[in-house]
Amino acid sequence: MSKTNETGHAKNVANFETLIAYLTGYGAAYNPSNVNIQLSSLTEKAAAAKTINEQVHDAAAKNSNAVALRNLAFQPLKKLSTRIVNAIKASDVPQQVIDNAITNNRKIQGQRASVKLTDEEKQKLAASGTVVNQVSASQQSFDSQLDTFDKQIKLLATIPNYAPNEVELQQATLTTLYNDLLQKNRDVVTKTSELSTLRLNRNKILYDANTGIVALALDAKNYSKSLFGVSTPQYKQISGIAFKTIKI
Repeated sequence: MSKTNETGHAKNVANFETLIAYLTGYGAAYNPSNVNIQLSSLTEKAAAAKTINEQVHDAAAKNSNAVALRNLAFQPLKKLSTRIVNAIKASDVPQQVIDNAITNNRKIQGQRASVKLTDEEKQKLAASGTVVNQVSASQQSFDSQLDTFDKQIKLLATIPNYAPNEVELQQATLTTLYNDLLQKNRDVVTKTSELSTLRLNRNKILYDANTGIVALALDAKNYSKSLFGVSTPQYKQISGIAFKTIKI
């Protein structure tokens, strides 16, 4: 979500509080029959809006931190994956095992098994009756990288000769790394979900067509217009307080 939108939500909340301050200043004259725009209801709504907005900001910060930690943790994986393949090659294992390891590494690297054809090459093949449909082979999502890394670690478990002296290449170390990456990925998923839910709740409090603060602000303005008149100083105090429904 853009910073502009987040600023817009905060502005709506702040303006709602400003509107309530002016309405309170009208004293006993402000006495609507609509319970939803009575001062007590508006004040309660303002508190809820401010709270949910702060909760969204807090969740967004935590989500951003989780994403940064995950990115940092995954950064060395490609280089490490290549080192694992080279260690396997040096372990006196059958070529088929090496090929499987290379395939796993290629997926982690996001490389194709075959060279991608150019549009001209595809057209020539199509003219000869050969239909080519090359789908991207890149598997660079964090879930895909984790899945492939897990397969590579399990492949190592089937290789009796794989026993590198380098601690960072040993199966136990790699398993620990995999579990750490898995947890960091899960943290992002959890925090992203929490943030999304809070934003939905925030949007309902701010923008529900009937009970959101933007709708209530309009109703309160209309009541004040009917109470004092459109050209009165009282109504002019609040007429320019802006509210905007932000499309998410």
